[in-house]
Amino acid sequence: MKKIRENSRKIRVRAKIKGTSDKPRLSVYRSNRFIYAQVIDDEKKKTIVGVSEKNLSLKEKVKKSDRSKELGLLIAKKALDKEVKEVVFDRGSYKYHGRVKAVAEGARQGGLKF
Repeated sequence: MKKIRENSRKIRVRAKIKGTSDKPRLSVYRSNRFIYAQVIDDEKKKTIVGVSEKNLSLKEKVKKSDRSKELGLLIAKKALDKEVKEVVFDRGSYKYHGRVKAVAEGARQGGLKF
């Protein structure tokens, strides 16, 4: 039942969002342990950039939301290297709150425009 509700939320959100070559989609996936982000061109069906918390080099113990913000900064840096300046934010089936919001704020600080 829970997966059905999540899937219908994700479909509802993605019906309004389309990633193009000019403005790709910044998709966020959140698990209990890690958070992942991808910049996707839906027209070509290609992932331009993808990062996860496993790519971060944080040695000390920090909160998940702080790691998520660092992830947003990292994906912004990698996207700007690939000459992607504007994206459409795709929160998936998650609320724009907590770790998902931290990724978006980090990407904005890194230089991406939503």
